[in-house]
This record gives sequence, C-alpha cells and structure tokens, in this order.
Amino acid sequence: MELDRDLCSLQETRNLVRAARKAQEALKDFTQEQVDHIIDMMREAGEANAARLAMMAVSETGMGNYNDKCFKNYFASRTLYEFIKPMKTVGIIREDQEQKLWEIAEPVGVIAGIVPTTNPTSTVIYKAMIALKSRNAIVFSPHPSAVRCTHEAAKIMQQAAAAAGAPEGVIGCIMNVSMGATNELMKHPDVAMILATGGSALVKAAYSSGKPALGVGPGNVPAFVERSADLAKAAEYIVMGKTFDNGTICASEQAIVAEECIADDLIIQLKKQGAHFLDPEEVAKVSKVVMLANGGVNPKVVGKEPKFIAQLAGILIPEQTRCLVAPLAGVGPQWPLSYEKLTTVLGFYRVADWHEGCERCFQLLEAGGVGHSLAMHCNNLEVIREFALKKPVNRLLINTPAAMGGVGATTGLAPSFTLGCGTWAGSSVSENVTPLHLLNIKRVAWHLGIPERKPVDPMNTQESSGRAQSQQQTSANPQIDAELVQEILNKVMQHINGMKCGK
Repeated sequence: MELDRDLCSLQETRNLVRAARKAQEALKDFTQEQVDHIIDMMREAGEANAARLAMMAVSETGMGNYNDKCFKNYFASRTLYEFIKPMKTVGIIREDQEQKLWEIAEPVGVIAGIVPTTNPTSTVIYKAMIALKSRNAIVFSPHPSAVRCTHEAAKIMQQAAAAAGAPEGVIGCIMNVSMGATNELMKHPDVAMILATGGSALVKAAYSSGKPALGVGPGNVPAFVERSADLAKAAEYIVMGKTFDNGTICASEQAIVAEECIADDLIIQLKKQGAHFLDPEEVAKVSKVVMLANGGVNPKVVGKEPKFIAQLAGILIPEQTRCLVAPLAGVGPQWPLSYEKLTTVLGFYRVADWHEGCERCFQLLEAGGVGHSLAMHCNNLEVIREFALKKPVNRLLINTPAAMGGVGATTGLAPSFTLGCGTWAGSSVSENVTPLHLLNIKRVAWHLGIPERKPVDPMNTQESSGRAQSQQQTSANPQIDAELVQEILNKVMQHINGMKCGK
C-alpha cells in the first residue's frame, strides 16, 4: 500500500531524527581533535561546492544572484571555519585557578535546523558546521521552494563529515517537505533544540513548540547618514549592502535617513552608485507591486533586480540601475515601503538633525525591525554614543554595508547567518549565534572557605531586643501614672479654691 504524501513526510522525519539521535550518541564521545578534523573537511567541501550550490539556489528559487550566493557559501565555509577553529567545545573548556572552577562542555543533542528560501545553501553549511563543532547532530527542514538545493547542501556536508569519521546520519534533510513534517521535527521528543531562520510565523511556531529555540526576528534596518559622514563612501556602502544578493539578507538596509543639510549631496552620490530615485507616481506604483495589503513583502519580488520590479510596476528606469529609492514622508500603512523589503528597494527620509533622525530610526524599527540592526554613517562619536545608548537594536553597524556587517563579513561580529534580536523581538539570544550557543556548560566548583561573620553576643542581643520591644509597647500602649495624675488634680483644685476665696 502506498502511503499518502503527508504520511510519507512524517515517517521520513521520524526516520531522520532516529538516525540523528543514534549518530549524536556516538559523536558526543569524540575528542576535540576528531571534531576539528571533521569541521575542516566540511569546510573544504563547502568551499569546493560553493559555486555549484549557488547556481542551484538561484535556479531553483529565482532569488538573489549567482556571485553573491557564491560569496555567502564561501563565507559560511572558510570565514566561519577560521572563526570557530580555535574554540574549545569538548571536555574542560575553561579552568579558573583563582576561583577554583572548571567549565565542561556537553552537546545539547539533536538540533532541528529550519532553512529559509532566501539563503537555502549557505544557511545549511553554517548550521551544519556549528552543530558538529559542538558535537550535535542536525536535521534540516527546507523551504518548499528550495528543497533540491538545500538537500544537496546537506548531502555534501554529511558526506564530508562521514569521510572524516563522523557517524552516518549526523546530518539529515527532509525531502518530502510539508508543514506537518516541520512541526513533527520541531516537536519530536528526541529533538533537543531548534535553530529557526525564516518568517515570523515559523519562528513563532519554533518558540511555541515547547523546545529551547534560537530564532531571529525581521530586520527593518535604517541607515542613518549624519553630517560628519564621508558621503561618497556612505552612498557606496549603502547601495552595496542593499543590493548584496538582491537584498535577501535580513540585515540589509531598508531605508536611508539623511540629515537635511547633506541630503542633496548624498542623493548625488547615491545616483553615482546606481540608485534611481522614484517620483511620487512611481512610488505609488512600486508600492503596489512590492508590498501586500497586510504589510508583508510580495514573494514575487523577493531577491529580484530593479529591472524586474520596474517591469512589474510599469515604470521605466535607466539600464544601469542597481536599486530603487522611494522618498517617503512617514512610517506606517500609509507608506507601505516603510516596512521591510527583501528586495532592491529603499525608502528615503530627510530629517532636520540627528535628534529627529534618531526618532525616525526608532519609528522604522518599531514598524518591524526592533532588536535587529541599525546602520550609521557618521564620524561623530557623541552622536554614535547617543544612538548606541538609546536605540533598541543589538547590532549598531558603523560606516559599513549593513548586510555584510551584520553577519560579520565586514565587522568584528561573529560570522553567522542566525542573528539574534533579543527580547525586544521575542528572541532568546541577542548576538550572532555560534557553536557556543549549542552547548550545555557543566561547572565544577571547589570550596573556597566559609564567609566571615561578625561575632555577636547572644545576651546583649536579647537585652537589646527586650529594650526595643519594651519601647515599642510603651509607644503603642502608653501606661498612665495614677499618683502623678492625682497630684496634678490636687494642685488644680487648690488653685480654683484660692480664686473662689479671693486670694
């Protein structure tokens, strides 16, 4: 009897988790040297297949562009490897001689890896490497629009790991994708943790599964350009960040906020970088095709080039256009392009000064990017400090393309494709996720001594307590002295009698 597709997907998921659990039981006993050898071989396989996987991703999803997806695959392989290579993730990873403490790393177990359609292969490479570096097995759930390329990336990682000595089944990927299979994976009793990258609904489902989850929120990233900025460099980096893989990275710029005194000069520089500014009629047309009525981005334009969007909107743009820029007057439903747009479209705002710019950035973040990232092009440390102290973001990216800076490609942040947004966005982590987030840390603590206490005389304590209690009683229930009252009364009567006698 042939099983229905939904039943097949459920059974496949259970089989993959069962195999991953068995593999993880073996992997947890590997030495640091064995683990690092596995990771090195996975790095090599990721680099060797970066171009092929990029081509598969673009072909299957129709999102992004080949060159940038090559870079992302290479980044998830080589750059990530160099960052995590020195990490201790096995046995005693830290000894504190002064405090007499040992910290011991233990894997969390089988991890559910949710993969988005915007980064379907680089996310697999990244999550597989951080999972195995921390001696965890992982099972991936692909997006329905990216099953083949995601599965191929997982297969490459599994083969490389197995060739280096890892147990079979340590990396798995669902082929018969369904919502039921994803829910089964997240709620399976043998799954210990969820690494969720995707839409808000999916991330919310991960946090509602009853399992520990590391999820991310949306990133409506403002790029504030202050008067002290190098405008040519700011324009170059903003367009570079926004157009990187056609805007599919959640840390990419979504709106430019420019001080009025430098706005016109900035526009000149942006146009030199291939930005095409829309007139009011064009803004209305682009808004209708880019955004949906509920405020979400239209899936048809995600990761698309400006030419595609212009044709869809029925407008003409110069051939060399790299991104579309829409001047806006506010934030909210009346201005649809003020929300996150995972494509090559930017909003543009003018503000009187950095105080107003600070407020406008806050409005944009509140509209859908709170907790994520904010880019600043500024050389005034006082202004940077004010933004850093007051803005509800976990990544303030200074004078760098936000898309690359947020993931750690052009900044000192940890290389990562899971960018925590903290409690502001309902996330359990506020930094870029690394192998260290996938460990349980045991602690061994030695006796340091009994805390010194001040000697106390029990008798004195009782007497003091008694006196205090007596004073409290006297204050609360004062006792009347009868003899004193009688003496006062006698003197009063004598005085009265004396007055009656004319004395």
